[in-house]
Amino acid sequence: MEHKNLRNARPACISRAQLFLARGTRPHTVSCYRDTFRLLLQFSERQLRKPPSQLSLEDVDAPLITAFLDDLESRRRNKARSRNLRLTAIRSFFRYAAYEEPSHAAQIQRVLAIPSKRTPKSLVHFLNRPEVDALLAAPDLRTWHGRRDRMLMLLAVQTGLRLSEITGLRREDLHLNAGAHVECMGKGRRERCTPLSRPTVTALKQWLREPARGSDGWLFCTARGDRLSPDAVQDLLAKYAAVAALVRPSFQKKRVTPHVLRHTLAMELLQAGADLSVIALWLGHESVETAQIYLDADLPLKERILSKTAQHISGRYRLKAGDPLLSFLKGL
Repeated sequence: MEHKNLRNARPACISRAQLFLARGTRPHTVSCYRDTFRLLLQFSERQLRKPPSQLSLEDVDAPLITAFLDDLESRRRNKARSRNLRLTAIRSFFRYAAYEEPSHAAQIQRVLAIPSKRTPKSLVHFLNRPEVDALLAAPDLRTWHGRRDRMLMLLAVQTGLRLSEITGLRREDLHLNAGAHVECMGKGRRERCTPLSRPTVTALKQWLREPARGSDGWLFCTARGDRLSPDAVQDLLAKYAAVAALVRPSFQKKRVTPHVLRHTLAMELLQAGADLSVIALWLGHESVETAQIYLDADLPLKERILSKTAQHISGRYRLKAGDPLLSFLKGL
């Protein structure tokens, strides 16, 4: 059977893209997959001296993809995490190709068997309560921007919402009567409700008295009524962290991001005695295992466990190798 090149397979690719949109895939995911295949096709053109539109599935084999992943790390200086994200996109395509081109099952399986690289797992960064208070005190409440920014940071640190979830909130997503909570569409298109504390409800009611800007109903918007961009939120957090550092020097060693505020809420829940399953549910994690990182970072919890263990060990014990095999191992 004559194999189709990528140019002839374009209608199938378009239907695949439409399937992504029909499944509610995030624009960020679509752009990530797009960039992955742009880089892969450009690399294939350099390696095979063949235009991307003339490539066939047989050309894009496991050795080529492995060389592409190595090139990302060596020439483009990508970290292992970025390399793994590119590999995830490639695997998704080849899983789709397994249904469309079963005659190439062996080649596809070799591509799918390419392993991800292990990445170092660092401890999560979070703020303690005095640092949170200093950060919330940094905005100038005499200005509209200051009031908006303080409300955004307060809601982020109390709910643990992701950056995209915070910037995507609309006024109708708030329910401030009995059983106050906020609704959001989270990762994986999973809708969830997060309860609100009384101080947060009071602050939100005061914020909603501000005249709405724009016609889209964003809870946090620009002065012109547009949705806040991720970069804008990162910039305002960096600005207020610098102000808070004047009263809390510990900020000088920390990079405050929206995800740090999310980690802060998770650590407060853990230290208050919340179960990991509750924390995972609160944060919208798909698996309870994802919340395991907060146990690793909870030093006070480890110290409490250590205080309950025996601190004194009486005597020293040495292994006496009486067996010939143990004697042999001891002499190695």
